[in-house]
Amino acid sequence: MERSARNARPGRPLTRRSVLGLGLGAAAAPLLSACAGLSTTSGAGKDGVGFLSTQFTPLDERQRFEQILKNTVTDINVGYNPVDVGVFGTTLTSQVNSGRVSVSLVGALHGELGQYTDLLSDLDDLVAELGDRGFPSHLLSLTTLGGKSSKYVPWMQASSVLAVHKKALGWLPAGADVRHLTYDQLLDWVSAGRAANGGKPIFGLPAGPKGLYHRFFQGYLLPSFTGGQITTFRNQDAVAAWEYMKRLWANTAPASTNYDYMQEPLARGEVLIAWDHVARLVKAPESSPDDWLMVPAPRGPKGQGYLLVAAGLAIPRGAPQPDRARAVIRALTTATAQAEVLRQNAFFPVIRDAIPADLPPAARLEADAISNQSEADGAVLSLPPGGLGKRDGEVSQIFKNCFTEICLDGKPVQEVLDAQAVQLNAILDQVKVPCWAPDPVEGTSCRVL
Repeated sequence: MERSARNARPGRPLTRRSVLGLGLGAAAAPLLSACAGLSTTSGAGKDGVGFLSTQFTPLDERQRFEQILKNTVTDINVGYNPVDVGVFGTTLTSQVNSGRVSVSLVGALHGELGQYTDLLSDLDDLVAELGDRGFPSHLLSLTTLGGKSSKYVPWMQASSVLAVHKKALGWLPAGADVRHLTYDQLLDWVSAGRAANGGKPIFGLPAGPKGLYHRFFQGYLLPSFTGGQITTFRNQDAVAAWEYMKRLWANTAPASTNYDYMQEPLARGEVLIAWDHVARLVKAPESSPDDWLMVPAPRGPKGQGYLLVAAGLAIPRGAPQPDRARAVIRALTTATAQAEVLRQNAFFPVIRDAIPADLPPAARLEADAISNQSEADGAVLSLPPGGLGKRDGEVSQIFKNCFTEICLDGKPVQEVLDAQAVQLNAILDQVKVPCWAPDPVEGTSCRVL
């Protein structure tokens, strides 16, 4: 058993409901289950649009999104059917391959859609038509799913940032800009803060049993130091990244192995600086937003790595109502619809100028940080592992193992990376999927080099 699990205490679970109590919840990569049944039209009717999705499966989220659909798609009956990822893939595959398609529109995460490229219609013309929406170039580049034609239209997004209590600014290194930090400056900052704080660390990470600390390594640290995630897993740049991580961990609150959601220790004052997913930070500044900053993650030798959770809207090949599905996509990518999804169901917009002016202060802090992070010069876009299916958790565990053995157990970095690379390649050789950003996506099988 991992040391973090041995030392952990149960964390108070964070649901979107608790986040939405602020008037907004910033979405995590949807850990959504609960199959909504096998009907794939869900009341759309003969001339309606059956909408199959992996998003908004909890009943309250589904009901709020259905109301958004009714308010924004007034002339088309849309039957929204949220299902778990397994049902989504089975349904899409069986319908398209059999030529008996009842679903006209699908919505899912980028990595989920990437497994079914051949089952989706080309949408180059629709993406071009919606050019005035102002989709960011980094999102548009993903829509081809590694091919030449756009297979989906961007729908919604989320990410992770640094939360900073302004008390910590007094220890910021001379010349450092808190909104444009390097990893070396972050280390100097938290080291100085610890020394000035009587030896008590001011920095924390969500390294508890339910924490997202593996996403920090996958999407932030390693891309910033190596420019990759998988292909560069054990090279000399990766060794440098993990050597850095050892020094950072030495100045991190030891209780981080108990932290699942950093908003709680931040709100209690146990730490003053923390990295986490926006949905797991938003309650920290709730009572005193003027005392807080949300800032982009630092940059390293290869750039500013950041992990993007992106969802898209696609049309299956052979869809019975493709034109009406396109009309629904147009409606869901308007500023009004995007703002309502942000307010009601916690995903950030993917179009220009869709953030409402009257957001709660904590949510505004996060929205600005996400925007600054994705638009930074030298930004290195990273994606969660895609196409792994049930093996996704095993790949994430590899990165957790590296942390445990290197940072907690003190084992030699190269030795650990070499051993874990063997296990990682064994998984990848079985699933045989292309790499995901920031690694090159060409080819058919991703591997550690």
